[in-house]
Amino acid sequence: MAHPQIAIFARLAKGGDAPQRLIFGQASKLSRTMHAIRYNAIRDEFYVGNPFAQAVLTFRGGANGQESPLRMIQGPKTMLDTPDTLEVDPVHDELIVPEDDKVLFFSAGANGDVAPLRVFRSPAKDGWKAAGGIAVDPIHNVLVLAGTVLGDKNKGGYSSPYGDNREALLIFDRLATGEVQPLRVIRGAKTGMHAIRQMEVQPKGGWIVISQMTSGELPEPEGTYIGVYSINDVGDVPPRWKIEGKPSNGMKKPHGIALDPKNKEVVVADMRMNALLTFYFPEIF
Repeated sequence: MAHPQIAIFARLAKGGDAPQRLIFGQASKLSRTMHAIRYNAIRDEFYVGNPFAQAVLTFRGGANGQESPLRMIQGPKTMLDTPDTLEVDPVHDELIVPEDDKVLFFSAGANGDVAPLRVFRSPAKDGWKAAGGIAVDPIHNVLVLAGTVLGDKNKGGYSSPYGDNREALLIFDRLATGEVQPLRVIRGAKTGMHAIRQMEVQPKGGWIVISQMTSGELPEPEGTYIGVYSINDVGDVPPRWKIEGKPSNGMKKPHGIALDPKNKEVVVADMRMNALLTFYFPEIF
């Protein structure tokens, strides 16, 4: 197993090019499980969760080597349990962490044992469950989660053949607090969604861009894709656009995803290929 590290590559890196920087070592407080990294251009900082330490770490944008975080959110007041993924909202200066049946909002500058600014959670009956993937649209004030719906009423007779865990997109009011249901749910056979991993929102068009890997257990599952939905979509609808995983483009099991609006590119981390794939995708920009 590789040592925990964060590697920073040039945008135009290809093949076996070496990273420009590495962040690693005991001082970094990184763990082996990091399923989301988010960059804040306004603060020039990036954020990563450490689920084993029940912590969220903040690094300076130019961090390098065995460097310590600038700040760390950790402690009983935080309500953090297994912060495997997170999102940053630079417009409203917030960090957002999904935790199973609730979502925690912190100030982006939070440090130490601090309580969330606000929390919204699933109702006890016929609610929902988050599964990690998260993206915020600060312009249209919605928050999107990958997850599932609970109860026969919400399921509507459909279950994914790969199990109900992360087969749905749950769209919430960003400012919601307390017990809430999603504003809209995208879910069903026509979506082809069975295991949504990471996602990003392109606020300019209100586009949700997801990585759909079908199954985490299968080494090379069928039906994988990068898909695009509207924040206004609802129900059992296919993606507006998608890039299918196939031999001709080298994508097998998409996991991480990042958008580059300036260059109209989508960057995909493929966990089967152990590679970064960059696609030109002008339609969403």
